[in-house]
Amino acid sequence: MEKIYLSDAGPKVSPAVYGFYRWNDLGTELPQKMEEIFNFCFDLGINTFDHADIYGNYSCEEEFGKLIQRSSVKREDLVLFTKCGLCEPHSSKPNIKTRYLDSSAKHINECLHQSLKNLKTDYVDVFLLNNLDPIADLEETAAQLLKLKQEGKIKTVGLSNFNVFQHQLLSSYLKLPIVTNHVELNLLNTNALENGQIDYMKQKYMRPFALAPLAEGRIATGMDLSEVVIREKLNILAEKYNTNIESVAVAWLLKLGALPLIGTRNKDRIKNIVAAFDIELDRQDWHNLYNSTRLSR
Repeated sequence: MEKIYLSDAGPKVSPAVYGFYRWNDLGTELPQKMEEIFNFCFDLGINTFDHADIYGNYSCEEEFGKLIQRSSVKREDLVLFTKCGLCEPHSSKPNIKTRYLDSSAKHINECLHQSLKNLKTDYVDVFLLNNLDPIADLEETAAQLLKLKQEGKIKTVGLSNFNVFQHQLLSSYLKLPIVTNHVELNLLNTNALENGQIDYMKQKYMRPFALAPLAEGRIATGMDLSEVVIREKLNILAEKYNTNIESVAVAWLLKLGALPLIGTRNKDRIKNIVAAFDIELDRQDWHNLYNSTRLSR
């Protein structure tokens, strides 16, 4: 896959990105499955991988670091994202009693250094805040992010699940460009297209990341009315474009300039997402699908 710029200030990334946000259920199978999926993605041209400290019950970063250490892939051939801010209870974290947000300078600094240790790298290409902590001192938060950037430990700053006002609020404190915002976006959830998130990202010359591009498989298998209606439309277009419904669904996202953030471990589904880049969806077909999402609500 030909690499593209994430934003006017961001790094070059593969236009499809693999994320480990749905890896909490693997247990002892995680290392083997991670190596399998990593190699599969890399062979498809995906070199950009999205992490967070909490993914895989706080284990994905460390396993990925071990994988890269024994791999022949060079660090400079990878683009690594990680994020912090969302804290979740787990047996490995006895001090966390409830799910909460922490965007304090202390927490950011501790998380970033732990992520670097886990990933066995000196820097991450994009460091994201995972949701906005409403009680954070944002001046302190921004100063810490700037310090980590100046130290070379993070290359750029991004966001995950920020609404437009939160995005603007953090930007007003931060002396660094924000290069991305990860938001859920698919044919069954177009809220980001309607609440201004996508428009604001485009205004700031950044590419939105589409979490759950296939609605966690519901586009292909869901039986609610909205899912059935969209699938009927997709089946017609899949025949027209000589492809499959999942590729058409992702092609719809690509017309918006969004980058699909893959979470599935199903290899056929990963291939379908990558195949979407070969589809040039007609304008009327795009709007036909979009109209169907609104009519079926």
